[in-house]
Amino acid sequence: MFFSDHRIQAVSNLGQFLREFSEGTPISDGHADIAEELEAAIVQSHRSNGWFIEENQRHALAAWGQALSRDALQDWREREGGSREVNRTRVGIVMAGNIPLVGLHDFLAVFLSGHYALVKRSSDDDYLIPVLVKVLLRHDPLFEGDWVFVDRLNDMEAVIATGSDNTARYFEYYFGKYPNIIRKNRTSIALLDGSESDEELVALGEDIFRYFGMGCRNVGHIMVPEAFDVQRIFANIVDWNGIVNNNKYGNNYEYYRALFLLNQDDFLENGFVIVRENEELHTPVGILHISRYEDEAGAADKIAGWGEKIQCVVGHGHIPFGKAQKPALWEYADGVNTMAFLASL
Repeated sequence: MFFSDHRIQAVSNLGQFLREFSEGTPISDGHADIAEELEAAIVQSHRSNGWFIEENQRHALAAWGQALSRDALQDWREREGGSREVNRTRVGIVMAGNIPLVGLHDFLAVFLSGHYALVKRSSDDDYLIPVLVKVLLRHDPLFEGDWVFVDRLNDMEAVIATGSDNTARYFEYYFGKYPNIIRKNRTSIALLDGSESDEELVALGEDIFRYFGMGCRNVGHIMVPEAFDVQRIFANIVDWNGIVNNNKYGNNYEYYRALFLLNQDDFLENGFVIVRENEELHTPVGILHISRYEDEAGAADKIAGWGEKIQCVVGHGHIPFGKAQKPALWEYADGVNTMAFLASL
């Protein structure tokens, strides 16, 4: 059944487990052994993928704990039209691995919709989700037949696949004959109007640097008024200076710094991020683009021109500063309603 009480309770239990795990409070409902497994998975995940530092994994786990409250799950159900019967369908999920747990929303959407999930995990994020689903099984061992982790998708009847623009072409070729959601490269921007407080610009640092800027909801391009002083941004993101100590991030930063110096390109730097005045939307790791606009209409036109390349906009009248990585359950990637898609199968 679509959004059944039984499944909502199971996912709510997962949210409670994640909150207890993240807050360091006693683990309830006999889940202490799963907490131990999750600690081990965090270590293994970092060993396997140098981008997945422990701090960022724990941040993602805590964010999911906050998102998966019973009230939020019930609100999500009401927004999607309530519980109802569905024709159970085998849904293949191809997960990305750019940030920790990026594929969890698709998994939970298929689970809550009442369909079967065939899950192809990313090799970059291979350890956390198999531990988390054990909380669902503790609620009802019969759920074990509702998903399977696979190395290759076969026998699916619908597909949800997330990747780059290059892999999306592959997905469209192989999965185009099935009902599908195929996601491509996106990034996010901040739109400043010049009235931002220092506290808001400090919070913007979270949107820029969390997960090393590798998520589609990370801000890589900032639009500012003509007279805006970029040094205000530098002054308020200084607490992120330790990010350059990560070998992978630091290597990216040093590579582009050397390249820009060699090419005699104009740029600003503060020891951990390079800022360039550049109209391009997408940026490499360690680079932040700034573009200037004359008026609100011009800014709106530029944003509209980028269209589907943008995942979200941070700023006054948009997503609050510091909240880009904490979307509500019903704020779907690429603006495509995953639950409506699953309900239509």
